[in-house]
Amino acid sequence: MPPSGVEHFTANAGEVRLHCAATGPRDGPLVVLLHGFPECWISWRHQLPALAAAGFRAVAPDLRGYGGSDKPRAVGAYRVERLARDVTGLLSSLGRERADLVGHDWGGHIAWHVAMSEPDRVRKLAILNVPHPQQMSRGLRTARQLRKSWYMYFFQLPLLPERFMTPRRLRSLFRYTPARRDAYDAADIETMIAAVGDRTGPIDYYRAAARYRSPRWRPVAAETLIIWGDRDRWLGSELAEPDRRWVPRFRLERIASATHWVQADAPERVNELLVSFLG
Repeated sequence: MPPSGVEHFTANAGEVRLHCAATGPRDGPLVVLLHGFPECWISWRHQLPALAAAGFRAVAPDLRGYGGSDKPRAVGAYRVERLARDVTGLLSSLGRERADLVGHDWGGHIAWHVAMSEPDRVRKLAILNVPHPQQMSRGLRTARQLRKSWYMYFFQLPLLPERFMTPRRLRSLFRYTPARRDAYDAADIETMIAAVGDRTGPIDYYRAAARYRSPRWRPVAAETLIIWGDRDRWLGSELAEPDRRWVPRFRLERIASATHWVQADAPERVNELLVSFLG
């Protein structure tokens, strides 16, 4: 169920307006939580109250194309550099120069790029179950990861992926792929299905990734925590650890019992790690 005490507002992030859910003291250190595919702010329902209780101002936007946020109608609108600018635009809209970033799946991919391109805007970086772009690029040159990433290629087709993502399939995804059968309750699932009512934007993240060259990688200056559920069926566990040339200051914490949906499978452990690291 959605956590209590959460306020909702719309922020002007530059190119787009983003719906945000927020909790915690307004003058507390800012933590921005970026969700993955195919979720929305509700992905962080366990983390928002824990961070607020620790004194943080926790803000979880719906990324562009999702939920109550703007949904541009062009593949190029979902290039990663534009997604990264949404994050820095959100910080400016909130009146903050710097923040801690926490990202899962696509939100983690965006967070990697914000930390590389705008190092002065990121104090600390926490990444959940998504590889550094260099590791992902290497992984996609192996047969093992190619088999796991079949859906990325399927999503390049026109129209068919949108028709494939039926509410029934999405319900099955969230009911049966986490390790815990209660990882998402019925209300959580319906909120996420509503957030991807327009399927094209979320799928265009994958189309843009295939059609446009990503910005050049730069070393990540921020201290980095990587939390990885080892039972991820879509990303090999060997991708979790980045090359220290690109991420000099990282710590990797594996959760053996968790899947790709690590913050839902092991919320207490994820909260403990985040509060300790960000504090």
